[in-house]
Amino acid sequence: MQCELSLLSFVTVLSTVFCDGLAEDAVLDVEPYWSTFFIGESVTFKCDMNEGEKSDWQYKIQKDGQAFVHYNTHEKYTLSLRHRGDKGQYQCFGRNKYDSQLIKKSNTVNLSVSAAFPKATLTLTTTTSGGSVILSCSVKNSEGWTYEYFRRTQSTTEAPVRTDGEENRVSVKQGGIYRCRGSRGPITSYISDDVPIDITLSNKVVIKQEPKWPQSFSGEVVTLKCEVQGGDVTDWQYDWRFRGKKSYSSYGNNWILTATRSSSGEYTCKGIKRGDPYSSTEWSDAITLAVLPGKPKAQIQADIKTIPVGGNVTLICSVSPSSGWKYSWYRFLESSHLLTAQDAVFHVNGKISVSQVGLYWCKGGRGNPVYYSEDSDAVTIDQNVPYRAVVKLQHKWPQIYNGEKITLRCDIHEEIEWEYEFKSPMSSPFITKNELVIFYASSSVNGDYKCRGRKKNAPQFLTGWSDSFSLEVLQKPSPVLSVSPSWLSPGVSVTLKCEVENPSAGWRIYWYKAIPDLSKITGCYSYELLPDSSNGTAQDLYIIHQQTHTAAFACRAARGDPLFYTLNSEPKFVWSGDFNAEASLQVIPSRVQHFSADSVSLSCEGNCTEWRVKKINNEGAVSDCVDWVVTKGSTCQLHSGLHSNAVYWCECASAFSNAVNITKQSEAIILESPVHPVAEGDPVTLSCKLREEQTVLDVIFYKDDKVIQSDTIQELTILAVSKSDEGFYKCQHAGKESPQSWMAVKSVPKPENDLFLPMLIAGLVCGFLLIILFLLFCYYKKSKGSSSARSQSVNQSSVTDCMINQDEKNTYTSPVHDDTCVYESIKVSDDNETCTTGGRDESGDVTYASIELKRVAKNEQNKKTEESCIYSDVMIRSSTEKPAPSATDETVYSEVKTSKNRAQ
Repeated sequence: MQCELSLLSFVTVLSTVFCDGLAEDAVLDVEPYWSTFFIGESVTFKCDMNEGEKSDWQYKIQKDGQAFVHYNTHEKYTLSLRHRGDKGQYQCFGRNKYDSQLIKKSNTVNLSVSAAFPKATLTLTTTTSGGSVILSCSVKNSEGWTYEYFRRTQSTTEAPVRTDGEENRVSVKQGGIYRCRGSRGPITSYISDDVPIDITLSNKVVIKQEPKWPQSFSGEVVTLKCEVQGGDVTDWQYDWRFRGKKSYSSYGNNWILTATRSSSGEYTCKGIKRGDPYSSTEWSDAITLAVLPGKPKAQIQADIKTIPVGGNVTLICSVSPSSGWKYSWYRFLESSHLLTAQDAVFHVNGKISVSQVGLYWCKGGRGNPVYYSEDSDAVTIDQNVPYRAVVKLQHKWPQIYNGEKITLRCDIHEEIEWEYEFKSPMSSPFITKNELVIFYASSSVNGDYKCRGRKKNAPQFLTGWSDSFSLEVLQKPSPVLSVSPSWLSPGVSVTLKCEVENPSAGWRIYWYKAIPDLSKITGCYSYELLPDSSNGTAQDLYIIHQQTHTAAFACRAARGDPLFYTLNSEPKFVWSGDFNAEASLQVIPSRVQHFSADSVSLSCEGNCTEWRVKKINNEGAVSDCVDWVVTKGSTCQLHSGLHSNAVYWCECASAFSNAVNITKQSEAIILESPVHPVAEGDPVTLSCKLREEQTVLDVIFYKDDKVIQSDTIQELTILAVSKSDEGFYKCQHAGKESPQSWMAVKSVPKPENDLFLPMLIAGLVCGFLLIILFLLFCYYKKSKGSSSARSQSVNQSSVTDCMINQDEKNTYTSPVHDDTCVYESIKVSDDNETCTTGGRDESGDVTYASIELKRVAKNEQNKKTEESCIYSDVMIRSSTEKPAPSATDETVYSEVKTSKNRAQ
């Protein structure tokens, strides 16, 4: 047998077909068809066999599988529900009258019976735009009800509400308390709970504040007014809400507040229909009340506080932050009183004009009742007198510097006893003497200064403020020191010049010698006053005599009482190439110019145990050896690759060394010249060097940009250097030119023995000349008798240098005494001539003595010094060969000629 299971989709009815051998096509229906039945109701079962006529069948009903109604001919059965036991599963059976074997079984119906009596539920479902609401009534988990609605208010009894035929909903336009209940057959549900319904009316509501001030103060009276558009005030009752909570209700539309700090916040209101508390407007937009604590204080302002001569002063009173104030003015001189139109000119906006001295104050009031502010501070109004004050600086210096003591003076040229007020950027006006002293000037005192005078016995009468005196305090200055010359020469004094900004501004200059201080940071010096500098000098020049070694100097200036000192100037150096016994600088290789790839060693020697090597470059920047190379002891190594053109020297605690010029070049050619000065009389050799080669054969040498030889040579040798050989030298090879370097020549004092030979020669020549002159004089006396002897001084021309060409070397020999040959000749003439003087003829012989000194330079390789010789040649000439200097006497002329012969 095939079994089949189906589930009918009814809420509480289940029909099941069991596989028990019975045909299952009967149907059991329930009327009414509700999900839940309550005690007191009845239910009707209807059994339909779906076959034949109803009279062909007998019917029975089972409950929970047990016979409930036995077979009978009624297809319907009504059950009155009296208790919960009537619930269960019901099923009907049909048996054919004509065929007892034909039995049909229906579906199973589940019957739910509740003992609890039902209660209606009222809900608000929606609100319409017309101000009405829709209410809905229901009985939970049940069907088939009809509903009734009821309304009441606080002042009316409950009454039914017309439903307009709706099954379970009603539309209402009145506010109130609503309830509902349901009815089904013989039973009625419990009535629902109360549902208050508020109806929102479309009338617009506006809240206003009177007076309308943006801020109120504690103690002020403020009125809030609620205005409902449409309808009279008496139609409404008013609710007020503060900070979102209902706070106040009234039949009038005003809420009068005495403001406190706690009154600050947002206020709203709405209107409620009188007699219909459930019908009201919407809440108004909020208005914010701002209450400030305490009473406000009036503020007084004066455009000026001193009445000008013949003028007045404008005063302004205000209370902020707020508005609506009216102001009262008061004045005190000997007593206080309220100002009237006779005392002042009253303007709008709290302004008045006054022309009397005194103490003035004001206060503000507003509202009804009037609320007063606190009194303002008092302002003193003075009156000007026609006298002028002037601020002057005691020292007429154009600049003031940080740290100086300065005095400002207030001058009033009137014979009145004054008290003085100064106005400065540092403080409000203050009373003092006629001088304002700033003991330590700084940038904080910069600004404008004014002063005025106040009559001592009538302080309300005073002068006007003086014109501003602008004070600007500058940073402490540092003078600039210059030295001349920067390189020492024998016998030349060193001039120091100290330049201070505005040198005419009372400065005295203090001069210092810089002493190296190796115990402190790099490049530090201590300073010792130079002689005659303890009190400073008025001049900005200082001359140092007999300076022979490298030294450093500094200066500073001072002025005022107490003395204000500038900063020290940067030390300036004067250099000497001469060696110092205490400290000297040696250079290896010993030349001025070096290739950039060369390594140069600088060594300090002397009596010191601690050294530092310093340099100054072409831009004037001074630095220590430790800043640019690694040092070891007293030696500083300039490594390859360092390009530097600078002056170098050594310093120790007691002395400066000689200074040297060193250049490191990137050019392909350099000049090899001595790094130290060459002593006069010493030989020196200059040569040219290429980066790739050790020696260069064909070189052209220049001195002071002029070629000093006619052909190319290998080296330039000066056998005995003189001061005239000092200058700038450079060399040229194959179109390449070296930089130029200075060769210094130092003078060497000659021992006394070196003067013996020149003095001996001069003595012999002078003695010989005297003898010749004496002989000539005797000869003349013998031949003429009474002739007068005249003499002419002997001129000796300077001896020029001799040049010897030897192989490829060019040697310049300076004039020295050891290689001098003197030729002297005297020639005598017997001719006598006549001199005509003063219109008359006078005959007489005049004798000339001519001595010619000749010098022959000998080759050093072929001639020794002792081969020097003296040749004398005396020539006597008559007076007719040369005009006579005197008309009265006969004269002997002596002429000494010096000539030189160049050795071939």
